[in-house]
Amino acid sequence: MSSDTGEPGRPDRVVTPYEGTGHRDWDEAREIPTPLRLHDTPVSPRWVDYNGHMSESCYLLVFGDNSDAFFRYIGIGEEYRAAGRSLYTVESHLHNKREVTEGEPLQLSLRLLDFDAKRVHLFHEMRHGTDQTLLATAEQMLVHVDAGKGRSCPLPAELQQRLGAIHRAHSTAPLPEVVGKPMGIRRDRNT
Repeated sequence: MSSDTGEPGRPDRVVTPYEGTGHRDWDEAREIPTPLRLHDTPVSPRWVDYNGHMSESCYLLVFGDNSDAFFRYIGIGEEYRAAGRSLYTVESHLHNKREVTEGEPLQLSLRLLDFDAKRVHLFHEMRHGTDQTLLATAEQMLVHVDAGKGRSCPLPAELQQRLGAIHRAHSTAPLPEVVGKPMGIRRDRNT
């Protein structure tokens, strides 16, 4: 899920840029922006493929880092995961719009589209950090899990309250056109 791989003693482990940073304290009085802007990054040389631009898998990697920033925004950090709970991505729909190359600035935003006791529905946008060109979007469904039991479980009440506050702020914006759209080859039924 990260922009970096490796750490001392575990070179194969994926590490997010926010790992080890804990989480933000929730402030009920703080205004919740629509959308949230929690993650910016330049295109890493490790993300550039043989075509000279960011590889398709790395778009998802950057969106994953944006999700991690969101988790920390709502109060999920290392202590939460150490207690055996986390949010897992169960479905992602990516839309790649434009190419980017090494060193170009990426600016990520995130909207909470919906949630219930166990699930969180997110929408990410990746824009060029200089001219705001839309580069890619990601729609994701996440599920809250009890890792020890290996199954879904309800989010704690305080996280549901925080998600409720974010959802109220974000629900005033129009739904992005690509949300919920199935993938397929459109065929003319008359031929």
